[in-house]
Amino acid sequence: MTMEALKALLTSLARNAVRLEIGTGEGPAIGRFGGAPDVPEGFSWPWFTTDTYMDDEVKPRPLAFLCQFDCAALAELDGDGLLPHEGVLSFFYELGSQRWGYDPKDAGCARVYWFPEKAALGPADFPEALEEEFRLPSLPIRGRMERCFPGYDDAAAAVGRAEGELGLKTFNAAYSTVAGKPETGGSVHRLLGWPDIIQSSMTAECELVSRGYNLGGGQKTPEDQLREAEETSLENWRLLFQLDSIQLGKFSLDFGDYGRVYFYIRKKDLAARRFDRVWLVLQCG
Repeated sequence: MTMEALKALLTSLARNAVRLEIGTGEGPAIGRFGGAPDVPEGFSWPWFTTDTYMDDEVKPRPLAFLCQFDCAALAELDGDGLLPHEGVLSFFYELGSQRWGYDPKDAGCARVYWFPEKAALGPADFPEALEEEFRLPSLPIRGRMERCFPGYDDAAAAVGRAEGELGLKTFNAAYSTVAGKPETGGSVHRLLGWPDIIQSSMTAECELVSRGYNLGGGQKTPEDQLREAEETSLENWRLLFQLDSIQLGKFSLDFGDYGRVYFYIRKKDLAARRFDRVWLVLQCG
């Protein structure tokens, strides 16, 4: 594609997002990383049955609480009104196993809850089985509006071209013209918008794994299913939340080798507030 065609493509695919700063920045907080989650009375802490990198025993393990967002505070930053504008949105993930999301059996390793009535919430007690290292420190989350553009892989998927067909050098030049130079270094956290991809586009993976296909090897995905997912998933699935690895003072949280976790959700499920249907993908370098 020509430079002008790529610039027009990127402009047409731009999305509003909320750029996040965890433990840094200035201004009022819109959420909190770590600490104890605020939950309604009778809340059942989520568990996931798995082994871990440090323990071969397969058993139920409590998910770690990652963060929560005050939806009312998010409202003025949510340019498209996609998120709830009241209550609290909370994210959990099993940190001992750090599932990748390419196996249908990974369902439940990450959970998202929306609690519509903030006034009815109170701090939860951690399960005794939750290891101390997975009880994350409390840090403020601040946010700002951001205009977000797709990276190379998602842009190629949007026009039905294989990786390499857009012309990486020309694409990067067009991207810099439209969006500015890509950031290098530092953590990139956001709600909505487009992901900062480390490996490859993830929407077809979300669609296929949610249909029951194991993409980790050993199972062949039918060609018609693969083709349909590649043609439709970019439109049907949206990034809900991207959480980067964190290095902040003496605290660090690494996803694989300095990777990121991405919470995806179908557009129709986001509109219906079916946050129980999210799918998580982990990527690292």
